[in-house]
Amino acid sequence: MRQVKSCRMSQPHDCFDTLGNDIVSSNPIMLRLCCLTAFSISLLSAQYTGSSACKTCHPSLYQRWSKTRMANVIRDPREHPDAIIPDLSKPNPIYPFTKDDVAFVYGSKWKQRYFKKIGDDYFPLPVQWDVTHQTWAPYSVKAGTDWWVAFYPGDNFKRPTGTLCDGCHSVNYNIQTKAVTEWNVGCEKCHGPGAVHVQRPSRANIVNPARLDYVHASDVCVQCHSQGRPLKNPIEGKYYDWPVGFQVGLNLHDYWQLEDHKLGETTFTHFADGTGHKNRMQGNDFVDSVMYTRGVTCFSCHDVHGTENDADLLKPVNVLCLDCHGPRSPNGPRAASLEQHTHHKVGSPGSECVNCHMPKIEQTIPGVNVRSHTFRFISPARTESLKIPNPCNVCHADKPAAWALAALKQWPGVSPWRIAE
Repeated sequence: MRQVKSCRMSQPHDCFDTLGNDIVSSNPIMLRLCCLTAFSISLLSAQYTGSSACKTCHPSLYQRWSKTRMANVIRDPREHPDAIIPDLSKPNPIYPFTKDDVAFVYGSKWKQRYFKKIGDDYFPLPVQWDVTHQTWAPYSVKAGTDWWVAFYPGDNFKRPTGTLCDGCHSVNYNIQTKAVTEWNVGCEKCHGPGAVHVQRPSRANIVNPARLDYVHASDVCVQCHSQGRPLKNPIEGKYYDWPVGFQVGLNLHDYWQLEDHKLGETTFTHFADGTGHKNRMQGNDFVDSVMYTRGVTCFSCHDVHGTENDADLLKPVNVLCLDCHGPRSPNGPRAASLEQHTHHKVGSPGSECVNCHMPKIEQTIPGVNVRSHTFRFISPARTESLKIPNPCNVCHADKPAAWALAALKQWPGVSPWRIAE
């Protein structure tokens, strides 16, 4: 269904006959009525309703989503007694606390942090649980790291989650009242306000990211999976670390700027070549990738409603990659078989696409890294010249970069120019 361009609508609407002919643009009265209706709908659609309202019409999607980490980023241990992973009956040596101190638990895959409610705000305790290594570790954002540190005292209890976290871990966070429609990444975080859609279900009154252009579609994820800062800061006297005012369908670049980087410099956020240096850099990486410029979106690979695959991938990782990058594909690789391309046995870690093109080099907590999202192969030569970790030595950690570079030079069918980069 076409748009009425003179209305400048962001959503298609029913202004065409059954043959698809425009019945509005040539009729000034109809055009005015259509625009007024569209304006009324846009005002009403600013009302949020909560994910539970979606369950009636979308029960299978709701059930899958409800089990995802997106739906369980923040959990109240009073409602979910199993939310706290470590055994609190054994005091930790860093900052002892009890369950009664915990208003919210944050995270469950890589690390777990604990928020204490003081007044109408939440504050992170100065300790975190390392899920991978099953141990306690200090938690405090150090000076010279995140940009916002310069505007807050060093004490965790003077760094509220409202300004620094909650906008991404909730739906419709109100910076004046600190109220939310719901905690966690609910349906309306990605589909926009849904009250009108619940009352009158139609494609015209809800945002479907799959129908957006690739920039706005990926921005649904980039709004939170990126390092940056609001264009206008401070906002009402406070410094926020999330895009205040943005909702899907709007232009993220009107609210948010990605963290700057100067090529050749290694910083808290970036390696010298621009690859992310830490977690929450997926968006920064991705918009710099060839994948992004070709129109691939985050949900070309992921389904946030939940799947049985790691990272909610649509398919097992190699199956997913090889759908577009099979042997002799125009998209690459150029080799006749996967084994010829990777020079590792099929089924081995060295033959998994992500281990070479998405190595775990971006730190989420000390000793635990997550995958990069540039999809570029980082040559061991870059490790020697720019100190960027390369995927060969992520696996062959006992070998130097020079060994990996020499091995690559022996591989037939590999460009010596790319290896040398």
